[in-house]
Amino acid sequence: MDEKRELTSVDIAALAGELGQYRGAHVDKVYLYPDEDLLRFRMSDYDRGRTELLIEVGENKRAHVADPEHVPDAPERPPNFAMMLRNRLSGATLEAVEQFEFDRILTLRFEREADSTTVVAELFGDGNVAVLDENDDVVDCLETVRLKSRTVVPGSHYEFPSARFNPLTVDYERFRERMAQSDSDVVRTLATQLNFGGLYGEELCSRAGVPYNQDIEATGDEEFEALYREIESLSRRLGEGDLDARVYYESDGDDRVRVDVTPFPLAEYADRESEPFESFNEALDDYFTNVDADHSDRDGGEERGRPDFEAEIEKQKRIIDQQQQAIEDFERQAEAERERAELLYANYDLVDEVLSTVRAAREEGRSWEAIEETLADGAERGIEAATAVVGVDASEGTVTVDVDDTRIELEVADGVEKNADRLYTEAKRIEGKKEGAKAAIEDTRERLEEIEAERDAWEATDEEEETDAEEAEDVDWLARSSIPIRQTEQWYERFRWFHTSDDFLVIGGRSADQNEELVKKYLDRGDLFFHTQAHGAPATILKATGPSESPDDDIEIPETSREEAAQFAVSYSTVWKEGKYAADVYEVDHDQVTKTPESGEYLEKGSFAIRGDRTYYEDTPVGVAVGIACEPETRVIGGPPSAITDRAETTIEVEPGQYAQNDIAKRLYRDFKQRFVDETFVRKVASPDLIQEFLPPGGSRMVE
Repeated sequence: MDEKRELTSVDIAALAGELGQYRGAHVDKVYLYPDEDLLRFRMSDYDRGRTELLIEVGENKRAHVADPEHVPDAPERPPNFAMMLRNRLSGATLEAVEQFEFDRILTLRFEREADSTTVVAELFGDGNVAVLDENDDVVDCLETVRLKSRTVVPGSHYEFPSARFNPLTVDYERFRERMAQSDSDVVRTLATQLNFGGLYGEELCSRAGVPYNQDIEATGDEEFEALYREIESLSRRLGEGDLDARVYYESDGDDRVRVDVTPFPLAEYADRESEPFESFNEALDDYFTNVDADHSDRDGGEERGRPDFEAEIEKQKRIIDQQQQAIEDFERQAEAERERAELLYANYDLVDEVLSTVRAAREEGRSWEAIEETLADGAERGIEAATAVVGVDASEGTVTVDVDDTRIELEVADGVEKNADRLYTEAKRIEGKKEGAKAAIEDTRERLEEIEAERDAWEATDEEEETDAEEAEDVDWLARSSIPIRQTEQWYERFRWFHTSDDFLVIGGRSADQNEELVKKYLDRGDLFFHTQAHGAPATILKATGPSESPDDDIEIPETSREEAAQFAVSYSTVWKEGKYAADVYEVDHDQVTKTPESGEYLEKGSFAIRGDRTYYEDTPVGVAVGIACEPETRVIGGPPSAITDRAETTIEVEPGQYAQNDIAKRLYRDFKQRFVDETFVRKVASPDLIQEFLPPGGSRMVE
């Protein structure tokens, strides 16, 4: 049995009811983990305290409240989508959680003062999350959607998919009618026509005592009534929150692995081992926290660490097919609107007579009902204009005519010309949507080409690498004809940064504003602060922990890392710019740095007061090396030579000199290109502008 990866419509109905208990919780922060398409809402609930709500729309499609111990560490640098959500939702209150119709769509509405934001989680297909404003216009979305049936792009009005039949709200007559429309068997009809899906279709049959494969035509009234009673029971339990959540297992040798999670016990799983939970949220949390680990040993065959290029390529191809279909549909729709407009002119006298007759009757005070009766009588007498009218809509003030087997809705208040212009305008609007779809398909094709290029680079590298692990550690990247690009964006990259020989992160400000930000936001308990005696130096922080770890005073930072942080502080200060080769640097603990000046003093932006004793590193020499790293990621790195040399495939040391930043960056770039066989790789990861980010202010030259 395959493990469950997506929630069903029944699951989401149960989940929405439970999540409703969290109304009133306040949003503290929102995180996005792009690799998993996972959103994390960290909230504070009055009764429950810290509340972690997860929504995933990637390989797994799920939503539930999680135990804080089960949430992943915060990403080091929040993507723009997460920052947008933080700006809109920080301090907002969760006001409503609902399922859209009986679909796999969950909506969460947040309120903050006069603002309203709705987060729509589409837990079907490729998955998506859309963020809507108070008018239900799309602020942003994880994936843009351009289909013939709906469009989801920033700035557009959000369109739900066409509403699915909701079997939980229909009466018996409507249920019986829907079932009778099928030409299939009972279980398939429940699964598809009534939208229960295969598992719950079988479950309803089992509970009602109706054979799965029995044809609809062979099903009697008693059996239909039994099925409807089970649907009513299911609807009642979901509505009342009468759940008894279970996680189901199957044996895998001596182990057991999770295969499904349901809001109540299923007769279909009566012979399976299961574990009960207090709530459906807890069951979902347990299942999705552990299912990957349960099945990791059973999913062999895929190279560890290798992205699933084939799945992503197929996804992009599906999107292109959908976009191409949308373009063709827009073309057909626009052409149909133009043909309607031309038909109006081709049958001008007939259409004008219809409009004039109805308009005159309205001006005489006749009701729409009376007009409709008069037109019907005229049609029976064979009057051509009356015969052409096939519909009257009093609420819209329109009549629909059939001209040459084409139906056209007309505004009665307007003449033939204005009605035709309206159709031409609609054709132009649709043409505009077609152009937008064309632009979108080009973007998708570019993305497809990028993925295919990444796959080819991986495969080229795989062919060249030795299979022996020890030999692989000694890969000669300089001689490689093709080097795959492996990079992840980190939160600290907008600052000056490097990792010490002992793998501690050091960050420094590039400006007074960044110095201010670093001390206020990133100087935590256990961190060390470094600064030179010279004016115009970066606020340098030697981090004891990462941003998602708890600060700890007990972490012992080696002296080598402290000395490298001191060298970093002096190298990126005005000491270098002035052409000097050494200066004093001091070190203090995090709690010795303050923005509060002594009485009568003033601290300008980027400056700080230091309280207590300082540890000095006298005559600390300047020194910077810039290198290109190939493992585990491909990127430019720079900092103290002792920290950079072992991390990079090749390095160049620089010292104070006569070449401006831009000029020396170009010289280093040319030198690096000569060292690598794969010059395109150097161009991608070590362009002059990227190299320049690691060069000190002022002039420099290469160390001979």
